[in-house]
Amino acid sequence: MTQRDMAGYIGVTPVTLRNWRRDKPNLYEIVIKGFAFDEIVEKTQQNADEIRELKEKFELEK
Repeated sequence: MTQRDMAGYIGVTPVTLRNWRRDKPNLYEIVIKGFAFDEIVEKTQQNADEIRELKEKFELEK
């Protein structure tokens, strides 16, 4: 996700996000970590879905 995407998602301009990076590094870090967390949760869910599908496939082939 680009900074423009992140800014749009949280309802600020990309300039605001860049300003936070410079002027409010703790806030910027929290925002970036929040997006990273969401990405990891989504990937984990996708992996779990793939594992579930494989399990079902192999159970059907028995």
